[in-house]
Amino acid sequence: MPDVRRYISRAGGLFRVPADNPELTRAQFKAFSKQVPLLYFILITNSLALTYTFLPLAPTWLTMAVPALLSTITGLRMLWWLRQRDVDPSSEEALQNLRLTNRIAGPIGALFVVWSFALFPYGDPFAKGQVAFYMAVTVIGIIFCLMHLRSAALIVTLVVIVPYVIFFVSTGVPALRAIAVNQLLVSGAMVTVLFIYYRDFAALVASRKSLLAEQAATQALSDENLRLANLDSLTDLPNRRRFFSELTQAFADAERDGTRLAVGIIDLDGFKPINDTYGHTVGDRVLMEAARRIRDVCESRGSQVHLARLGGDEFGLIVFGAPSDDDLLTLGREITDFIKLPYQFDTTHTGLSCSTGFALYPRSATAADALYECADYALYHAKRHARGQVIIFSTELEAEIRSRGVIEHLLRTADFEAEMELVFQPIMAAANARTTGFEVLARWHSPRLGLVSPASFIPAAERIGVIRSLTRVLLVKALAAARTWPDDIRMSFNLSAHDICAPEGILPLIPIIQGSGVPPRRIEFEITETAVTFDFARAEQSISTLKAIGCGISLDDFGTGYSSLSHVHRLPLDKLKVDRSFVRDINVNPISHKIIKSLTGLCADMEIACVVEGVETKEQLDSLRRVGADYIQGYYFAQPMPADAIFGFLAKERQRFAEPAGVKVAGAGG
Repeated sequence: MPDVRRYISRAGGLFRVPADNPELTRAQFKAFSKQVPLLYFILITNSLALTYTFLPLAPTWLTMAVPALLSTITGLRMLWWLRQRDVDPSSEEALQNLRLTNRIAGPIGALFVVWSFALFPYGDPFAKGQVAFYMAVTVIGIIFCLMHLRSAALIVTLVVIVPYVIFFVSTGVPALRAIAVNQLLVSGAMVTVLFIYYRDFAALVASRKSLLAEQAATQALSDENLRLANLDSLTDLPNRRRFFSELTQAFADAERDGTRLAVGIIDLDGFKPINDTYGHTVGDRVLMEAARRIRDVCESRGSQVHLARLGGDEFGLIVFGAPSDDDLLTLGREITDFIKLPYQFDTTHTGLSCSTGFALYPRSATAADALYECADYALYHAKRHARGQVIIFSTELEAEIRSRGVIEHLLRTADFEAEMELVFQPIMAAANARTTGFEVLARWHSPRLGLVSPASFIPAAERIGVIRSLTRVLLVKALAAARTWPDDIRMSFNLSAHDICAPEGILPLIPIIQGSGVPPRRIEFEITETAVTFDFARAEQSISTLKAIGCGISLDDFGTGYSSLSHVHRLPLDKLKVDRSFVRDINVNPISHKIIKSLTGLCADMEIACVVEGVETKEQLDSLRRVGADYIQGYYFAQPMPADAIFGFLAKERQRFAEPAGVKVAGAGG
């Protein structure tokens, strides 16, 4: 009995409009509203044709009054549905209208059936055949037009077909019987098609709903990714990308309105030693606290200051509201005072300061990127000459920039082959002070400027995009010199961020290496942390390529960047070069001593060599030997020397170690 009740309930559900799927209900309504006017049009036109046939045969009330009534009812319904075509009802309204259609479909169908059967006795054989044709064609049209409302289609089909078959079979006329049976079979096939179509329609609506849900989720994810792409994850401040977007818009507004605008850059002084001494966990907490303090100062000025983290321990400011020099100095000093307050984390107690550079539009620059560069140069000047102070870009700083412009201009027209020279500084084994290699250092003898420091022309070459051409010339010269050295002496060559992060990577350098006659095992490339962070993915790819051909890799100036340990962990390094800033006061500053000791221990644990730069005294050398440095480099052993002085230097070293005479020096003597 329960199975019978379940079967009856399931069968009854075919004749009801489902209310448990609002999306399907609305889709049915939209599709149905476009097709049901066609249904009523078919009923009216077919009925008028039948009326015309029986006009001279049947009573007037059957050929005029009844068709007029039926046409009025269907015509009104057709007009109502036509008005619904552009309506977007709620799910409840759509359900109510579909249920109403479901309720009136059967009675309207029954009226047309009764009218047709009432006409039948008055017709001749042809007219009676038209009645059969009228009902057959009409029911097929109805099934097609009601496909999106399966329950109504089934009701009308049953209301028309069952009486139709019984009526015409009972006439006893073979032709009409055949028509009835044929119509029954065709209607069955049509109902099968109806079920298949309705199932596919429901599946399509469900898939569309799923697609819309996926699209909504994708859009939400996209919005979140956009937010994260413009947000610094550590400090929750806008990041570098967002800063420059805001700067571009703010600059355009200032140009349009003719108002002043300022850009500021803040750099934390003393953060690197904290980060290296106490670790990145404490370093991150210091950065977050410093960011909070800067944000508090900026928020005290309402919407006049936009703050962002540019990267590492550097923050950017955009100051609106036509600020004066005094306003900027006051803002900078308030930030500095807050930054200087002590930082207490658990048992760790430390302190910081900060240097700040500002530049004003339109006084300092007339373009957004130039304004930022001016602020950056003001910060650079503060770091060199007024650490912990606020510097506003001035005419004096502009003169310095002009001198940079002269260097850049002369570099563009320089003959690198003729004007660039190389000097070589030895790298010694810490244990016995024996030379293991030479670092290649470039010198520029400009016909106009004379000797120019690498600290000036290398950044300039990077800025104007000639560094890669310069690197190739210097590498050829360096390898030519190294080819004449003993086989156990390695050459260490510095690569720029632009050398390893360009789209083609270091591929242009490989033919130079392979054609030099110097085995790759004797070549070591030094990469700075700045170069690695410039584009880590491409840098990693370039480094892996150099390793694959047999070259060594050193990470230079270690400790001057923010993500040092992550680079050591992820890159295939052979050596780590500790920045000279830690060596200068190793014997008087316990923190410097601890840092170098920690770094040599780190290198030992990771099985990579530790090279310490900047050794200038015997006391420094002794301390470095005690903490476990592998290699050392500095003026204590030798200043950078020209290529023709290397053989004399090595000869004296061999005498010091009392090597037997006649040791062959590769390449010597031609």
